[in-house]
Amino acid sequence: MKRKTLQNWILLGLVIVLCVIPFFVAKNGSFTGSDDQGTEQIHKNDPSYKVWIHPLWTPPSAEVESFLFTVQGSIGTGIIAYIIGNAHGKRKARQEIQQNAKNKS
Repeated sequence: MKRKTLQNWILLGLVIVLCVIPFFVAKNGSFTGSDDQGTEQIHKNDPSYKVWIHPLWTPPSAEVESFLFTVQGSIGTGIIAYIIGNAHGKRKARQEIQQNAKNKS
């Protein structure tokens, strides 16, 4: 097995382990969002706090909110994948040009 392939498999395994560990470490933990936790802390520390800003638009249901969050994540992932792929392609093209230059010499 090539060294890079082995490295990729090891990294993939580590990512999977990092994704699964929280379910075993925090067995009865609640996996709420940071917005909910922040609001809880504010109300705990200052019960008289009044919200001074409201969202411009609230999604009609939790499913729509979840869908929009997924679309946002997918767009971000696509942008990152494009940047990485573009950099990889440029590097590969540069190596091919250098290899062709050596072969012609």
